[in-house]
Amino acid sequence: MTPTSPAATTAATDTHCPYCSLQCGMRLSTGAAPGTAPGAVPPVEVLERPDFPVNRGALCGKGRSATALLDRAARLTGPLLRDRPGAPLRSASWPEALDRVAAGLAGTRAEHGPDAVGVFGGGGLTNEKAYLLGKFARVVLGTANIDYNGRFCMSSAAAAHRRAFGLDRGLPFPLEDIPRTGCLILVGGNPAETMPPAVRYLRELRENGGTLIVVDPRRTRTAELADLHLRVRPGGDLALALGLLHLVIADGLVDRAFVDRRTTGFERARESAMAHWPDRVERITGVPAHRLREAARLFGEARTGMVLTARGPEQQSKGTDTVGAWINLCLATGNAGRPYSGYGCLTGQGNGQGGREHGQKADQLPGYRSIEDPAARAHVAAVWGVDPAGLPGPGRSAYELLDGLGRPGGVRALLLAGSNPAVSAPNAGHVTERLRALDLLVVADVVLSETARLADVVLPVTQWAEEDGTTTNLEGRVILRRRALDPPEGVRSELWLLRELAARLGVPEGFPVEPEQAFDELRRASAGGDADYAGISYRRIAAEDGVFWPCPAPDHPGTPRLFLDRFATPDGRARFADVTHRPAGEEPCAQYPLYLTTGRVLAQYQSGAQTRRVAELNAAAPGPFVELHPRLAERLGIADGEPVAVTSRRGRAVAPARITDAIRPDTVFMPFHWAGAGRANSLTNPALDPVSRMPEFKLCAVRVDRATTEAAG
Repeated sequence: MTPTSPAATTAATDTHCPYCSLQCGMRLSTGAAPGTAPGAVPPVEVLERPDFPVNRGALCGKGRSATALLDRAARLTGPLLRDRPGAPLRSASWPEALDRVAAGLAGTRAEHGPDAVGVFGGGGLTNEKAYLLGKFARVVLGTANIDYNGRFCMSSAAAAHRRAFGLDRGLPFPLEDIPRTGCLILVGGNPAETMPPAVRYLRELRENGGTLIVVDPRRTRTAELADLHLRVRPGGDLALALGLLHLVIADGLVDRAFVDRRTTGFERARESAMAHWPDRVERITGVPAHRLREAARLFGEARTGMVLTARGPEQQSKGTDTVGAWINLCLATGNAGRPYSGYGCLTGQGNGQGGREHGQKADQLPGYRSIEDPAARAHVAAVWGVDPAGLPGPGRSAYELLDGLGRPGGVRALLLAGSNPAVSAPNAGHVTERLRALDLLVVADVVLSETARLADVVLPVTQWAEEDGTTTNLEGRVILRRRALDPPEGVRSELWLLRELAARLGVPEGFPVEPEQAFDELRRASAGGDADYAGISYRRIAAEDGVFWPCPAPDHPGTPRLFLDRFATPDGRARFADVTHRPAGEEPCAQYPLYLTTGRVLAQYQSGAQTRRVAELNAAAPGPFVELHPRLAERLGIADGEPVAVTSRRGRAVAPARITDAIRPDTVFMPFHWAGAGRANSLTNPALDPVSRMPEFKLCAVRVDRATTEAAG
């Protein structure tokens, strides 16, 4: 999009970036220049918004180019439907498309029961959309089977957070606290590429005399900023945390006063840690014992400390225990529940935090309430005006829901909003087969994603700049996106289509189209819950640059920092996790001798459904690649840029080799943003964490071969 000319009539709207969980503040300048054709999209310019405290005006390339998808040529502008299996998608009117969807959902429910109908949401949906999607599933469809792609984001961290502290919020402190801590351990995260405006906090930390330790199998752009880089073997994060706790205990660095006053369960955690001595941990993790000792000393002797985890340790079949072990390190050193200290999770998706708080997760009701809690069911049912006995119980987690599509006892008709599991789900080839097996697949999205191409009905929906709505960033700060321009004529909001579908399915009331009305109902439904938004309003958010939950009343200031007086457990004490190292769901073997780990690159986002349509971003990151260490490449006879095949027990991917000593010799790396031959998630392992039901995206066993006769990407 081009900037407006001086002669144009312009308007500026304060809003937020549609991508990652920072939800950076930006300003959109819109206006129609003289001579602009009637109905044409006015030019939109992204301006800095230096007064917003999270990013202070800084934006990455994705944020600066976010308006490119507002162009009609880059997006869906009208409904599509398929007349019969195998037929091409064709244009349709909204009444025809909605009638087809309603008839399909009603017919499936009548023939196979309510749980044969499912809903799959997204971590990029606003709070209002996520809330009403959950209400629609439970009140209109009566199904237990609703989950969302945020299950693939931070569910292990959420489970560990709740187990230790009684409450889950990604960061229990604002980002502005990070530069003021004494030592920060960043585990399996690469914000220099995934959320670049946050890197200023790491730089300020070091400028203030603090120490940065990065744990990652790769020497990433973030690891290059560190005082100490621990190049852990994939799957070794749990043993590493236990080994550091062992050394903290052995060196007398435990804060006994804090442990005795504010925690429970230390003795069991101590016993487990003492079984993870440095030489054993070195064998498991590949991190030399002297570096383990250095890290333990730096963290244990610091005046204050933080541990931040991201997908590296979390997307494992032992992710909940792994995060619990890192929380144990914080608790043992007194680095929790006091200023400039604590454990936090770097949420990935734009509304990964708020998206799971208000009802699109299989086991939760609005306000982060358990769907199995009778009091929670009664409260939410009263807001919804329904009998609590009629609300379904917990449904299947995201991968389990997808794995059961089209099978006996599984979902046969699926409404999917804001997600692209044909690229983003583990074992993606299998998931694509299950999507094809459905009797009815309905996809609501901005673009014709790989998943939408499989659909029977595609519903085009509004984008961030075309609607009002709230999201909740990684700090627990509830922010407000503002409508800056009108959507194309054939595009509707998810709130509108949920109302229309509900009416067709016999529920004509209870689905407001205006976002602020939906938010006010969400506030009532969340009141008294863990994620209490009752005191937050659109007016307050705008006036205060966001409000931190919990905020139970209009005169409550919000809660930027949690746990300063007590933890959210019944006795107010944090709980140590009783955990020990165990192997990953799949380890290398003679047939598959290497680890594969996956992740993101700077210029792309998630499944790439949106960013791959932006020319500027595609020029910077045009396709997939396989990162190999020079020694591995030499042994296999692979040259830089040569196509290589990566094969696991589930599938095969082909992409150009990128040879670098930034990766471990026993590990290869692939970004997961692309479909086709280079789809990294064709390879990944759906082994699930027993608590969080998080799939093991971050490691699986593979082999690598030359693929000189095949096209890559």
